[in-house]
Amino acid sequence: MLDAKAKGRSKDSVSCAHKSECSSDRQLVPKDEPRNRAVVDGGMLVKEVAARLWMMIRLLFLLVVANGAPVLVKKLLGNHFSLALDSGTKGPDSQALFGASKTVRGVLLSVLVTAFSARLVGLGYKIGALIGGAAMSGDLFSSFLKRRMQLPTSSRAIGLDQVPESLFPLLVCRRALSLTIPDIALTVAAFFVGEILISRVLYKLHVRDQPY
Repeated sequence: MLDAKAKGRSKDSVSCAHKSECSSDRQLVPKDEPRNRAVVDGGMLVKEVAARLWMMIRLLFLLVVANGAPVLVKKLLGNHFSLALDSGTKGPDSQALFGASKTVRGVLLSVLVTAFSARLVGLGYKIGALIGGAAMSGDLFSSFLKRRMQLPTSSRAIGLDQVPESLFPLLVCRRALSLTIPDIALTVAAFFVGEILISRVLYKLHVRDQPY
């Protein structure tokens, strides 16, 4: 009987000790842990958004450089070294392939200047060259379509003048820069609006021949 009572007391003491350990473990868990996790998650989200915005700003800068370099060099050099890219070749519709305003000089300078500019903003020469080359490809694509529509050289075509020259570079660099579809859409939209506004300013400063 005594042994049984002793064993019972021993079990009760072990059970109480276990309960006290469990209760102490519960007390060790900080009550504000969910709040801390929310703060950490919020901080990571802010950093991610900031990184995306910084990438978009740099891409917009390079798009402006790529598409603005031919305009500036034309203003500085006039018709010097302005060999037409299509050499006056005409299509089956008797229209020029691209037009006299699309020159070898403009394409080469766009690629070179954009490559060096990309190095300055931390994206490297290769990315810059890709953006410059793809921007000029988009510009040539736009000019080709405008000639097929029998629009004169340097004529205005809202959308066609802005989208290809900004969309093509972003698609080319999508994997290298881990760009998402929203990144691309927002950057193209920002360039679309910015290009229209900047063109008007450059026209007033007598840098561009047309306000578009």
